[in-house]
Amino acid sequence: MLEGVWVVHLDSVRLWEEEWRELGDEPETFQGPPDRERSLSRAGGAGPIHGPIHLTLRIDWAGPPADEAKRAFLTAGCRVDAGRRHWMVTGTPEALTEAAQSFRPQGTEGLLQPSLAGAVGEAVDRALRSPAPLRIGDRIFRWNRTLVMGILNVTPDSFSDGGRYNDVERALARAREMVDQGADLLDIGGESTRPGHVPVSAEEELNRVIPVIRAVSAELDVPISVDTYKAKVAEAAVKAGAHLINDVWGLKKDPEMAGTVAKLGVPVVVMHNRRDPAPRDAVGTMLRELGESLALARSAGIPEDRIILDPGIGFGKTYEQNLQIMRRLRDLRSMGFPVLLGTSRKSMIGKTLGLPVDDRVEGTAATVAFGVAQGADIVRVHDVKEMVRTARMMDAMLGKGE
Repeated sequence: MLEGVWVVHLDSVRLWEEEWRELGDEPETFQGPPDRERSLSRAGGAGPIHGPIHLTLRIDWAGPPADEAKRAFLTAGCRVDAGRRHWMVTGTPEALTEAAQSFRPQGTEGLLQPSLAGAVGEAVDRALRSPAPLRIGDRIFRWNRTLVMGILNVTPDSFSDGGRYNDVERALARAREMVDQGADLLDIGGESTRPGHVPVSAEEELNRVIPVIRAVSAELDVPISVDTYKAKVAEAAVKAGAHLINDVWGLKKDPEMAGTVAKLGVPVVVMHNRRDPAPRDAVGTMLRELGESLALARSAGIPEDRIILDPGIGFGKTYEQNLQIMRRLRDLRSMGFPVLLGTSRKSMIGKTLGLPVDDRVEGTAATVAFGVAQGADIVRVHDVKEMVRTARMMDAMLGKGE
């Protein structure tokens, strides 16, 4: 029985070995990573790809893998690295799709693995396509450059800037400053999501964010995101002038959120989050659980071209898992959606550099630069001026621009 299919980027010995170690599995014959010169790179989309594109599919099985499927992949000219419950299958998109459509058991006319055939075709299609342009407010973003989202926390207890902007005048002044510094969007939040935070009621969150959203939308011509996982807050925020919903629980915390987003007709950031870190396989867990969020969105009627994915750095992950997911951002990008990356001043940086939260600008810049190189479309940051410069420099080197 099939558990999942994703395009993965294991184009170094380190990544290849790390992936199999995380899975607790090993291929029958350890050959090392496929030829990376022929692997698809989504990092910024810059530069020509010479020779046929090769993709690597990770296929997870909930039960014994189907031998007929392996033979079909090999017959189509694909490379199969098969473990007990996990396969890495590398081939051209055409070969992978051809193999998937030929999975037939002996003596029958039906497909051996109809779910596998569909999953392989969908994974290949998503990896090859570019995200559709997205309207946020009155602006259309075409993903030809990196967008910078400025953080505006109107809370007393956020980990970095709690208490600085929790009245309307100071919040509006900070919003003006970030727009002047080049922010493409502003993300306004009224509940801290730092580790150990105290949840607040929807009423308290509304009291914090609605006056600020109204003031910012009345004065500044900038798309506004509301950082909330509560449907009631999201709906009121959009009516007050917000244009985007940023849900740190990926539509899972509030059962009304997916339907509310669909009804409002606004885009949504779907972030990966979990209560406790996965015991192993952080990347696979992220991809699988984001797939669950996408299924919720689909069931509620949210169009795919209004969805942005966020790997959730710092949420429900260990220090090592955060670094691992950073190394594997291309896997998330290969799901076919725009990617938002939020690493600003986070503990991953503090632990690596041994620095307090207000002294992590350079560390944040490193994560932003790396994220842009791996295909991130939006970076969510506190230090707007410095990160706008970082993103513009990376875009220039990657050949991206207006």
